[in-house]
Amino acid sequence: MTDPVPSHRISVAPMMDWTDRHFRYFIRLISKHALLYTEMVTTGAILRGKDNHRYLDFSKEEHPIALQLGGDSPTALAECAKIGEDYGYDEINLNVGCPSDRVQSGSFGACLMKEPDLVAEMVAFCKSKVKIPVTVKHRIGVNGKETYEDLHQFVSKIQKAGVDHCIVHARIAILEGLSPKENRTVPPLRYEDVYRLKTDFPNLQISINGGIKTHEEMKSHLTKVDGVMIGRAAYDNPYLFSEVDSLYFGSNQIPPSRESILREMIPYVRSFRMAGGKVHHVLRHILGLYHGEKGAKEFRKFLTDRMHLPSANESVLEEFLRVKDP
Repeated sequence: MTDPVPSHRISVAPMMDWTDRHFRYFIRLISKHALLYTEMVTTGAILRGKDNHRYLDFSKEEHPIALQLGGDSPTALAECAKIGEDYGYDEINLNVGCPSDRVQSGSFGACLMKEPDLVAEMVAFCKSKVKIPVTVKHRIGVNGKETYEDLHQFVSKIQKAGVDHCIVHARIAILEGLSPKENRTVPPLRYEDVYRLKTDFPNLQISINGGIKTHEEMKSHLTKVDGVMIGRAAYDNPYLFSEVDSLYFGSNQIPPSRESILREMIPYVRSFRMAGGKVHHVLRHILGLYHGEKGAKEFRKFLTDRMHLPSANESVLEEFLRVKDP
């Protein structure tokens, strides 16, 4: 009997305002096996907030799913990691890659790459509290700490602390002068640094992230590292994931059609609406379903023209399916 393929082989990146539970439910209808990540949740939101359920709740269908935490206190992160484990998450991930001003003002995210000893302490504290994997998503560096030697030292310290898996965005983060959007595109990609990490740390699970958009690129990266994390392409072109289960996880299931995915979304939208939710909070995530296909623009317009109406409900999807397949 062969070992199961690790869930991190292909994953969807944590993206603020995008990878909420509605998007994760939607992408799970397309791929059953890709690892999903929450948006980053700060330790303060969990420990000082009055509604943990709002930040932490998810649908059982979303497994395997990782909780991404943001913070700079080892004790607070460990406490939140335990809460996440009790909620049923499959992995705890520490954000050491986000370059936004808000994250920097809280002294976490990418600026923590300048403090490898602290990150190692954070990993060790979390590992002492939970039995599920503790992972770190980080950059290859930040301005001022941008050489491969700096990256090697960082990874060496968190490996010794017991990190289970590193997800490496193959760009440095420039903490002054670039917006988060620019930090996703302006610093050049240095995939070779990530490949070199895997060579230098052969026993550490390493995934690569940054600028990856096609299956050809995914397959190429997987000859050098253990996993590939897809960010914007997963949101802009979610049907890219329709082949993930068969290509990377050995599934024999026929990929779902776009129309069958829409049909499965109908009861989800109905349930959310009946619980008091706004339909567009769900439907905004599926606008890219027909990306690259004839009629993609019409699909986006059909939904955007209707989903914000006060009377909008799940019949928007039913109406589209009737129009598409009369």
